Amino acid sequence: MSSPSFFSPYRHGFVRVATAVPKVKLADPAANAQGVLALVRQAHESGVAVLVLPELGLTGYTVDDLVQQDALLDAVEAAIATLAQESKTLSPLFVVGAPLRDAGRLYNTAVAIQAGRVRAVVPKSFLPNYREFYERRWFTPGAGVVGRTLDLAGQAAPFGTDVLLRNLGPSAFTVGIEICEDVWTPAPPSTAQAMAGAEILLNLSASNITIGKSETRRLLCASQSARTIAAYVYSAAGAGESSTDLAWDGHVDIHEMGNLLAQSPRFSTGPVMAMADVDVARLRQERMRVGSFGDSTTLSSPETPFRIVPLDFAPPAGDLPLVRPIERFPFTPSDPTKLAENCYEAYNIQVQGLARRVEATGSRSLVIGVSGGLDSTHALIVAAKAMDQLGRPRSDIRAYTLPGFATSEGTKSNAWKLMTAMGVTAEELDIRPTAQQMLADLGHPFAKGEPVYDVTFENVQAGLRTDYLFRLANHHHGMVVGTGDLSELALGWCTYGVGDQMSHYNPNSGVPKTLIQHLIRFVAASGDVDAETSDLLEDILATEISPELVPGEEVQATESFVGPYALQDFNLYYLTRYGMAPSKIAFLAWTAWHDAAAGAWPAGIPEAAKRTYDLPEIKRWLALFLKRFFANQFKRSAMPNGPKISSGGALSPRGDWRMPSDATADAWLAELDAGTPA
Repeated sequence: MSSPSFFSPYRHGFVRVATAVPKVKLADPAANAQGVLALVRQAHESGVAVLVLPELGLTGYTVDDLVQQDALLDAVEAAIATLAQESKTLSPLFVVGAPLRDAGRLYNTAVAIQAGRVRAVVPKSFLPNYREFYERRWFTPGAGVVGRTLDLAGQAAPFGTDVLLRNLGPSAFTVGIEICEDVWTPAPPSTAQAMAGAEILLNLSASNITIGKSETRRLLCASQSARTIAAYVYSAAGAGESSTDLAWDGHVDIHEMGNLLAQSPRFSTGPVMAMADVDVARLRQERMRVGSFGDSTTLSSPETPFRIVPLDFAPPAGDLPLVRPIERFPFTPSDPTKLAENCYEAYNIQVQGLARRVEATGSRSLVIGVSGGLDSTHALIVAAKAMDQLGRPRSDIRAYTLPGFATSEGTKSNAWKLMTAMGVTAEELDIRPTAQQMLADLGHPFAKGEPVYDVTFENVQAGLRTDYLFRLANHHHGMVVGTGDLSELALGWCTYGVGDQMSHYNPNSGVPKTLIQHLIRFVAASGDVDAETSDLLEDILATEISPELVPGEEVQATESFVGPYALQDFNLYYLTRYGMAPSKIAFLAWTAWHDAAAGAWPAGIPEAAKRTYDLPEIKRWLALFLKRFFANQFKRSAMPNGPKISSGGALSPRGDWRMPSDATADAWLAELDAGTPA
C-alpha cells in the first residue's frame, strides 16, 4: 500500500473523524437508514475514516413503548442490512444507534459498520432511570455483556462491551464506543477502552437540552478526552425527535486532549456534520510521555480482555487539506480573549518568580542592562512590577544602557526614555573604550583600524556588557536580571558564560520571542503605564530585532541569521512539546503559513508581518533550527534559574528539557530531507 501524499493529513499520523446528526423520522428505520447513508456518503467524499451518529438513531430516541414492538425491531434489522449492503463501496467506519434483541432481551446498542460489513455491536452499559429518562422500562443494561456474537445482515458480529475496532497499515488507529449515560458515570467504559489502546472514543448520545446542559456535556467530553489522552467524538439527538415533553439540540463536537477541535451549530432543523483531523500520532506520543497513564493501564487492566475487531480503511489518495485549527503562533493564540488571559498569566508568573527570588536572596538592588530592544524592555517592566509587589521603591532597580560600536541613537534614546518612564535609577556606561582595549590586547585587526567584524568582535562587546553588570551587582549588593528569551536559548543566539546567556535570575527564560511582543502590548494597554509610555512601547515593538554589534549603514537583522522567529518558535513548540518528526512539523508549518488569508491572526500583529512562507523556505529554516538547536545544548545546560511560563515547555535542564550537549541532529535532518519535498 503506497504512502499518502505529503500534503495529506493521513501521511503525518492524523485520522479524520466526523460526528453527525441526521433528521430522524420517528419509528421509520428504512427512512432513517437513507438519512444515515447520505451522511456516510458525504463523509466518504470528505476522506473521513470514522463517523459517529446519535443514540437509537435508526428509530429515534423518543419512540417510547414503540421500541418493544416487533414490527419496529424487524424494520431495524432490515435497515441495518440495507446500511451494510449500501456501504460496500464507502470507506468510513460509521456507528449508528439501534435497539436490538438478543436471547429474549432488548439492548440499546451502537452498530459499527464498515465497507459492507457489520463489524461489531456494543451495548449501552449504564441505563438512566431518573428525571425524564426511563430506559430500564425497555432495555437491559449492557454492563457485563462480553464475548458474545449477534447475527445481523447475514453476519455474526462480535457483541459486547469488550470490543475495540482497530485499523492497521499506514493509518493505524483504534476506536472505542460508549453510549450517552456511560460517560456520565464515575468510571466510564471509555476509560478502560483508552487504557486498552483506543485513541478515538465515540459517544452516541440522545441527551435532551435544558438551560446550561450543553456546557456540562462539553466539560464531560473535554475532561474525558484529557484524562484518557484521546479524542472524544460526541453526537446527540436533534431534528425530528419528539418535542412532546423535551427539546433536542443536535449537539455534536470533537475534543482532543481537552481541546475543542470542531463543533456545529445547535438547534438545526436539518442534518448537521462536524469533522476534524485527530492527531493520533500525537496521542500515542503523549501517552508514552505521561508515565502515569502507562502506570494506570498496568494497575487497572480489565478482568475480561478486549476483543480486537479489524478494519480495512485505506486513506484517500492525493492531497487533502488538514481539517483542524493550527495556530500560526502556538505560544500566542489568535483568540483575543484567550491571548489576553495567557498574557495576564505569563506576566504575573514572571513577576511572582522574580519577586520571590529577590525576597529569598535579600538583594538590595536589581541590576539590568537595557538596550531599547524587546527583551530588555519587558524584563525591566517585570522588574518594576516585582518591586511594586514587594513594596520597594523602583529606584532600587539600577538600569544601565551600555552602548557599543553599533548602538543606534534610536534604541539608545528609547532605552533612556524607558528607564525614565519606569522611575528606576538609570545610568549610561559606554563599553567602547574597554572593548577597544580588549581587542587591542587580543591583537584583533579592528584595534588597528581594519573593518573586521567577526564573532570575537561581537562577543567582546556582549561579554563586556554582562561582565560590567555582574560587577555592578557586586558593587551595589544586587543581582543581575537576565533579559534573554526562550527563542534565543533554543537557537543558541546568545553569548555563552560571560555574556547575555548568564544572569542571576532570568524572568524571560521561558518566554518565546513571539510571546514577548504580546506581553509588551498587554502592558501597554493595561493601564499600568501612562499614554506616553504606551506610545514608547509601541515604538520599541516596531523596531527591527537586532543585536546591534556590527557597525554599518545596514541594520544587523537577527532574523536574517537565525530565521524568522515566527517559524522558529513554531518549530521549537512542536519539536520539544510533542516530539514530532521534522517532516510533520514542516507539514503543519506549511498548513499554518502558506496562505495569509486563511485562519485568524493574533491581535496586534502588524499588517506588514502577515506574510506567507512556502514549503522550501519552511524546510530551509527548519533545517537551520535543528542544526542550531542541537549544537547549542551546552548553553542551555548551564542556564540560570527562571520560571516556566507555558505548556509549550521550557529548556531548563532542571525542568522540562534534558539532552546531552554532544548529541547530533543527523537523524532529524535525514528525516526532514527524506520526508519533505524539496
